[in-house]
Amino acid sequence: MSGQEFFQAGERVGVLTTQPLDRLLDYRAPEGGCFLGAYVEVPLGPRKVLGVVWGPGAGDFDSAKLRAVIRVLDVAPMRTEMRQFLGKAADYTLTPMPAMLRLATRAPGLSDPPSMRKILRRGEGVPDRMTEARTRVLDVLEEYGGLAFTPKELADMADVTPSVVKGLVKQGALREEEAPRDTPYPHLDPELPSKQLTEDQAKAAAVLAEGVHSKRYGTTLLKGVTGSGKTEVYLEAVAAALRAGRQALVLLPEIALTAEFLTRVEARFGAKPAEWHSGATMTERRRVWKMVGQGAAQLVIGARSALFLPFRDLGLIIVDEEHDTSYKQEDGVLYNARDMAVLRAAMCSAQVVLASATPSLETWANAEAGKYNRLDLTSRFGASVLPDMRAVDMRSEDLLPSTWISPTLKQAMKLRLERGEQSLLFLNRRGFAPVTICRACGAQVACDHCDARMVEHRFMKRLMCHQCGETKPVPEACPSCEVEGKMAPVGPGIERLAEEATSLFPEARIAVLSSDLFGSARALKSRIEEIAKGEADIILGTQLVAKGHNFPLLTLVGVIDADLGLQGSDLRAAERTFQLMRQVAGRAGRAERPGEALMQTFQPEHPVIRAILSGDEESFWKAEAAERQAAGVPPYGRMAGIILSGPDLAAVFDLGNAMARNDGPLRQIGAQLFGPAPAPIARVRGRHRVRLLVKAPKSVPLQEALARWTAPLHLKGDLRLSIDIDPQSFF
Repeated sequence: MSGQEFFQAGERVGVLTTQPLDRLLDYRAPEGGCFLGAYVEVPLGPRKVLGVVWGPGAGDFDSAKLRAVIRVLDVAPMRTEMRQFLGKAADYTLTPMPAMLRLATRAPGLSDPPSMRKILRRGEGVPDRMTEARTRVLDVLEEYGGLAFTPKELADMADVTPSVVKGLVKQGALREEEAPRDTPYPHLDPELPSKQLTEDQAKAAAVLAEGVHSKRYGTTLLKGVTGSGKTEVYLEAVAAALRAGRQALVLLPEIALTAEFLTRVEARFGAKPAEWHSGATMTERRRVWKMVGQGAAQLVIGARSALFLPFRDLGLIIVDEEHDTSYKQEDGVLYNARDMAVLRAAMCSAQVVLASATPSLETWANAEAGKYNRLDLTSRFGASVLPDMRAVDMRSEDLLPSTWISPTLKQAMKLRLERGEQSLLFLNRRGFAPVTICRACGAQVACDHCDARMVEHRFMKRLMCHQCGETKPVPEACPSCEVEGKMAPVGPGIERLAEEATSLFPEARIAVLSSDLFGSARALKSRIEEIAKGEADIILGTQLVAKGHNFPLLTLVGVIDADLGLQGSDLRAAERTFQLMRQVAGRAGRAERPGEALMQTFQPEHPVIRAILSGDEESFWKAEAAERQAAGVPPYGRMAGIILSGPDLAAVFDLGNAMARNDGPLRQIGAQLFGPAPAPIARVRGRHRVRLLVKAPKSVPLQEALARWTAPLHLKGDLRLSIDIDPQSFF
């Protein structure tokens, strides 16, 4: 810890806590003193709260009344670059610092003393009788593949009382062990042989490795067609970081991708890395957090929040599928993990690799402008070739009412079944039907708490609101006119498509991949592994299937409604449709067998559809960039969304109108203000929502102006205001 500032016992220190306060709090350093950046437990009123020593105390509080830090936690202090990163991220996203600190301390039991702990594993015994609660406990253990749990954690995850767990221990169905609280991760060996790389891959890997060895900041777009082996290339960059004694972080957009990825990492480096995502147990997350800080975890595979782990020496960040919308956090702290990865790397002189077959326009534009390096992989790895892509013009297809699989697509699927190959049908709509309507009065079943239609989920026999999660049974009688037997589903969802596929191909094994059909991330990962081994003939999937899965037997992709994403006024609609269609099509023909992608569309002449089919991606990006540049919108301008919400619509609009009248700070920087207007989804969880949109030139200090604009506001009652810098969605 040489060079780290140290505070002697009794010295005044300023502590940033995780509590929603607008300043540092002064305390006396504890007996034995503490380092700058130390994680501490401090008294706040009658409670003990977590905090970090952020610097010397302000000195504006009576020293006689100053309370002492209760204790310093036995974890590595927060490094200077991490404090700087949190500060800059807070300034950029206009987030209070305590909320940023909460992101950086999201590991359970950080304040627990380091000691042995009791853990539970599956025992040899069989319970004398099986109850529903006992079954849930044993199911959790089986689902997590034999991982150990603390007794409390197991009870919480199975939603049972601690006595149920104790009973299973007594009967020998669970085995109790003493284990060290947290242990280092196995050593990863970068010198183990890698896969044979093509000339293309080897050149790209060498450039990335050189960047890592420079120990300087840099960002590289690694662009390669689906199946071109981007993973093998950036794993060589990881090897370079490990050789240099630095840590690496790989961000994945979907937990379901981690199983296959971990297998590849283990094959390359001889051991499994650390995992950080919602599918990891609380015990495992605490271990990751602590070991990362000590440098005892060389590589972390994680979701977007892994960016806020306390790495001791982070040398490389990979953002895989960097265009993916799931990298944007849409509640709480509103941030884009892709942009935060670049900021984090700049703080610690690390390299960033943004990997994608269809990069975001922001990344493409930064590479065009020379801010990012760009490496291209132009051919698929091994024997596989890109699929043949064709449009199915639905205007000339003879389709029966309430069916969605065209005769052309049906014939292609039949051919695959005869050959023992897999087909994938893609429809980016969860549930059975997006709308349930009464044929007597025309009323649509809406959510009671949101301004949204309820979606029928036939597998669950429920209607669900995709905004708040509220569910209710499918009504027999219309809630509006009370006529029975007239409720009808309208439009297709993925479950309805599965019903149609089953009736067309009754002998086929059909698998549906949709996030709401799996109780946990591990159950989803397990199903994907089964499909990859050939345990399904027809796969039906939502957006989930576009994210990097490798199904060797898959040779046909059918896009049911290629026009779906082109509707609406989202400025990124064309870009997202282009990315999604190219990504989905890329699932086909990834082994020796050639693939085909059929896109059902009523607009085959639409510029986006034509760009997808032609494969001329650069022309598409250039045309899209020219349109955005002319409109002065991202990435060639700045935007911020302001969402106001509250239970009283009039009060929310009054606040919005008052803000619009007093927009002087925005006008001073040449920004335009649009609104207030009802948000597209105007009510969520009983709260009315009103939007304002700020559009500003690229070079102006937007955050500073927004801060000055909102500073005089005093929100009364239950009114809430949130600011979204660089909004990705406009709901």
